[in-house]
Amino acid sequence: MPSDTDIAAEIIRRQSAMEGERGTWEAHWQEIAERVLARQSGSFTGSPTSGEKRTEKQYDPTAALALDRFSAAMESMLTPRNGKWHRLRATDPNLNKAARVRRFFDEVTDILFRHRYSPRANFASQKHEEYISLGAFGTGALFTDRRLPGPNDHRGGLRYRAIHLAEIFFVENFQGVPDTAHRKFRLTARQATQQFRLDRLPEKILAKAKEKPEDQFEFIHCVLPRADLDPSKADHRGMPFASYYVCRDEQAVVGEGGFQTFPYSISRYVTAPGETYGRSPAMTVLPSIKVLNEQKKTALKMGHRLTDPIILGHDDGVLDTFSLKPGAMVPGGVNAQGQKLVHTLDMPNGQLNNLDKLMEMERAVINDAFLVTLFQILVDTPQMTATEVLERAREKGALLSPTMGRQQSEALGPMIERELDILSEMRALPAMPPELLEAAGEFSVEYDSPLSRSMRAEEASGFMRTLEFATAYANVSQDPSVFDHFDFDTALPEIADIQAVPARWMSDPDKVTAKRDGRAQQQQVQTLVDAAPAAAAMMKTMQASR
Repeated sequence: MPSDTDIAAEIIRRQSAMEGERGTWEAHWQEIAERVLARQSGSFTGSPTSGEKRTEKQYDPTAALALDRFSAAMESMLTPRNGKWHRLRATDPNLNKAARVRRFFDEVTDILFRHRYSPRANFASQKHEEYISLGAFGTGALFTDRRLPGPNDHRGGLRYRAIHLAEIFFVENFQGVPDTAHRKFRLTARQATQQFRLDRLPEKILAKAKEKPEDQFEFIHCVLPRADLDPSKADHRGMPFASYYVCRDEQAVVGEGGFQTFPYSISRYVTAPGETYGRSPAMTVLPSIKVLNEQKKTALKMGHRLTDPIILGHDDGVLDTFSLKPGAMVPGGVNAQGQKLVHTLDMPNGQLNNLDKLMEMERAVINDAFLVTLFQILVDTPQMTATEVLERAREKGALLSPTMGRQQSEALGPMIERELDILSEMRALPAMPPELLEAAGEFSVEYDSPLSRSMRAEEASGFMRTLEFATAYANVSQDPSVFDHFDFDTALPEIADIQAVPARWMSDPDKVTAKRDGRAQQQQVQTLVDAAPAAAAMMKTMQASR
């Protein structure tokens, strides 16, 4: 078994190798940050000075504003704060027919959303930061961990943190899934004594904590698949993922643990062949962003020259006393015949108008890349009919589904698995129904975000359109047999499922059968009651005839 010294040396070696391999990426990210996300400029080239100006290379704000709208669009379509954007279901479709299985998963979903959107969890703000990183740099990372109990938080819960791309390094397994992550960060000596056990910290850090507690040290958090996994162990040695905290300055392991699930949810916008890190909308239109910046600089120069024109004067010394102040007298500005000896350099306004058109072309390209144009449909054409709105929404869903689908598989799926693992460890989940226990608790995630619902609604709307046609036919032909083609007992529960109706609002098959049996009995009784007078009259007639 390797010693702590060997582990620290190996982690530091791998960290140095990963830093060297992505040097080209960091130069690319820095160029984007300078023009699109100025607040993060300098993060990839060292430690930027706090409070310094970082917008020197940003002349036009179009890309920066488009990035903000991109992140808002991603949140509204994937993880809206005002609704439940996913549900849990059993992997076996037959189990989902059982009412208590559906209610179990509904309860688990409620618990999950309650913990996720707790004010102390900090999910919404951190997920938004991840979307911003995704749009600017093509890669986002979110760390999901258990929040420890505190004085006013006796049970603890979930805690989220968006990891800046300058800090996170990762590699993929043979299936292309990130399974090893290094997070490089700095702590002061005082912070290190708060986070780690004192007996694991090097003497130098302990001494600095007393003498200069604000001196900083560099640390690495390494999470990777455990090579010596022993399922029989109840501690971190029995967990699939190993966790090490290493002080890089002192080359020492200061913390060791493990995770049942990978705690870093790492997603990419798109990837190129042979590349691990993602490529972003900002990378796609970086040439347009640069051109627009140069065009804006030129437009500013031209506008400055129009409002503060260049003066052309006769070489006779008149400019020595020339003044541009309002109401000033300029002796010698004209000759004895009244002809001007001073003129302004002509600047045709048409050039500026043509430049404005070129700039609008580049802005349109940038907004298209950041998906802004898709979300301007209803604003630009408010007179659309309801049918046109529906068709536009479906078109938007079709265009967004590849992008959103990747985020569901790479970011949200692993995050939900991690959340359930933590809540299970906290014993915050209800007991499984027996039939689900027999299936080893296997579940799947069904996404109910606005995008997912708009895509799945096609089935429900198709059924309703067909039913409307059948109703019109039945009214004309007076033949109700056309409805025999519809299996309402199958269709209605599935339509309710598509429309995200909670299971507790729907009757299970046993209740439906009981309602129908009761209704049939009532009809039989009513039939007997209605037939009683006729039967009595018939009996009287028969008796009289005798």
